[in-house]
Amino acid sequence: MTDYGHDLRFGSFLTPRNDAPDAVVELARLSEDVGLDLVTFQDHPYQPGFLDTWTLLSWVAARTERVELSGNVLNLPLRNPAVLARSVASLDLLSGGRVNLGLGAGAFWDAIEAMGGRRLSPGESVTGLEEAIDIIRGVWDTDERRALRVRGTVHRVEGAKRGPAPAHEVPVWLGAYKPRMLRLVARKADGWLPSLGFLSSPGLREGNAIIDEEATRHDRDPREIRRLLNLPGDFGDPGERVDTLLERLLPLALEDGVSTFVLGSDDPNALAFFGREVAPALREAVAAERQAAHDPKNVFRGNFTITPAGD
Repeated sequence: MTDYGHDLRFGSFLTPRNDAPDAVVELARLSEDVGLDLVTFQDHPYQPGFLDTWTLLSWVAARTERVELSGNVLNLPLRNPAVLARSVASLDLLSGGRVNLGLGAGAFWDAIEAMGGRRLSPGESVTGLEEAIDIIRGVWDTDERRALRVRGTVHRVEGAKRGPAPAHEVPVWLGAYKPRMLRLVARKADGWLPSLGFLSSPGLREGNAIIDEEATRHDRDPREIRRLLNLPGDFGDPGERVDTLLERLLPLALEDGVSTFVLGSDDPNALAFFGREVAPALREAVAAERQAAHDPKNVFRGNFTITPAGD
């Protein structure tokens, strides 16, 4: 049971519906107004009922001032990684360093293939994601003078020019559930971003163990990898007592290492409750437990391990 010591952050996970395009933009602006740190959108380019997620991210970046932005997660099979790298860096520069990169290996292969994408096997999709990360980071690496060459089996570039570099070190978060993907998180990513409703086996604790073991094997400190979690909308239900929600959230933070909680809801009341009531209460409770765990007078109080990390 591990607390990785990261600062707590909170966000929204919004549906990019195109039947009322202004509504989702207003929910993003509300997320900022109620104190959330992050606004994210699902990315299903084959879904005709949705706005294009990258276009939406760009528009929302221009309509907000502070909140960070990310796809949750971007559909890599329909987004060329070298072009995506330049898109991310460009928006990061334009927004003053507010972009994060959430990536997925792909799903719904019939729909992807119908849009002109290549159907991949599960193994090929993970390989392609790893190759894409190398390409994306390679495009951002403007200190390297040589042209970029990544000769992958799914994605490849042959002498691409590098740049632009983003305004800040953009974190790469992976939506991952199976052991091979979790090991990729450990080797190449900055964060693990699953959805609570889709976690079965391995669950959070088992997934963390896989990531930590693989990271250590590759000489990475597991604390470098942020643990994020998409929550269902009931975690922002204004009809719930805050202390009842804390009973559910506190173990996720202190025992399962989650430090970024993203509420999946399009209800403005739920977003406001989550940002104004739940988030500050959880921050206060986690801070108190961390302080108590470090207090020698309370040596028997906690049953979790704290591994402080600078964030």
